[in-house]
Amino acid sequence: MVKLLIVDDEPIERDGMQAILQKNYPDFEFRQAKNGKLAVEIAEDWNPDWIFMDIMMPGMTGLEAIEQIQRSNEEVQFVMVTAFDMFDYARQAIKLGVKDYLLKPSKASEIVATVGKLLEQQRQKEQESAVRRQEQDAFQRALSIVETDVVTQLLFDHVHEVHIDMLVEMLEIQSENEQFVLTVLIPEGGEEAYSKIKENIRRQGNAWVGALYGRQLPIIVFREAGTSFRSQAIKLAKEILDISKQHSQEDWFVGIGIECSSLEEIRNSYQKSLIATMDLGIPSKYRFYSDVPVLDKESDAAFIKQQEKKLFDYVRQGEWECIDQIVLDLIRRFEQQEANVLLAQQRALEVLWIASRVMEEMGVEAAAPYYPVQAQDYRQLSAETRQLLEGMKQLYESHCGRLEVDKIHQIKQYIREHSHEDISLDTLARRVDLSPIYISKMFKEKLGVNYIEFLTVCRMERAKKLLADPQKSLKEISIDVGYHEPNYFSKVFKKMYEMSPKEYRKTLLGIKEE
Repeated sequence: MVKLLIVDDEPIERDGMQAILQKNYPDFEFRQAKNGKLAVEIAEDWNPDWIFMDIMMPGMTGLEAIEQIQRSNEEVQFVMVTAFDMFDYARQAIKLGVKDYLLKPSKASEIVATVGKLLEQQRQKEQESAVRRQEQDAFQRALSIVETDVVTQLLFDHVHEVHIDMLVEMLEIQSENEQFVLTVLIPEGGEEAYSKIKENIRRQGNAWVGALYGRQLPIIVFREAGTSFRSQAIKLAKEILDISKQHSQEDWFVGIGIECSSLEEIRNSYQKSLIATMDLGIPSKYRFYSDVPVLDKESDAAFIKQQEKKLFDYVRQGEWECIDQIVLDLIRRFEQQEANVLLAQQRALEVLWIASRVMEEMGVEAAAPYYPVQAQDYRQLSAETRQLLEGMKQLYESHCGRLEVDKIHQIKQYIREHSHEDISLDTLARRVDLSPIYISKMFKEKLGVNYIEFLTVCRMERAKKLLADPQKSLKEISIDVGYHEPNYFSKVFKKMYEMSPKEYRKTLLGIKEE
């Protein structure tokens, strides 16, 4: 319903205009004001949509009233009503944003026509707002996919150089700040909390939330200026754990990795955050990697760090003999140093834990490994470790044996046919029933390119065909090939072909003319 305020110092003018408008627009709500001061008061309390304002009134003029009303309500639309057709008034009214004017005495048809124009302008404005909302909603959905994919690529694979700088720009975070990773362990049945965590993080605007794989949810956090690393991490960890309380679940845990100076080093923080989740029994339910008990010797710490790095690659490649050797060599090293067997068991468990996490990333359903009892000596520790390794190996080989030969073909075909849609790793995973991270690895290893590179090539090839049609605008082509932001589309196109879409179109159309 439109709320219309009629302001005029002559009652007969106010009543006459209201009678005309009520007859033609019975759904409108009307009020009247006899001077500019009263109009300001009514506008502040009633918040009208339109005001028909007489310009020449005693006391506060109509133009002065318009200026005051606009300070508190920029959306209200004004129509100037005056008996004087003077240029100075019109010029000042235009500056104040007056939409139209009526010259007194006005014919009924003129008043009705003026309102008709305002209604049409309002309808167009609402349509434009609806389109903008739809575009913004589509962009936000695409942005959410971008965010989870960027986290996945940074932690488990790589982001192609064509995308990383622009994606960071789209996500509007100063990536030159230090970063660290939080890994949240969410118990079975807690998946519905994922959206709440993401919503909470999005409001703060200082982190990227990855996809939920199994029990683990990785979050890349960017350091806030003026806030210490520990205080920022603890605050965020507590907020996440508060969400767990809303779901009456107590088995959540947050592991906090180390600080990194660049995104290229972020995998190291992620690996350390996994190690920090080793001991789930501590009361605080969060733990920094730096609080994990340190080794007695620097040489031991350097050795384990080196072995951890090798382990990630060996698990992904399925080199189980090498994995066995790493873990058992570690145990023998502690035995030779006559270290406490419980310390050796803890370190061996950390290494096994890392291996199981990598398997999870690949889509292998593997429960976290645990020793059934505390080892009494190194012989018992070695025997039980071999049993755990054998169980993990069987799960890995069983998973790989179930994979079909044509998975890559299915994925490529799906990307080609749906390249104009918002395709994420999760979308592909559901399509072929594989882990998103495993798909990313498999795609890169089998085809030598990242899935985003392949998707981008498909989109750009489609764009080149569409650019041959001079009737299609760049914005239409951008949306047709799957980009909601035309500027981003142009940047990607230029990065790939060393010319902008406009330049390519000119070249293409020039060749056709020849």
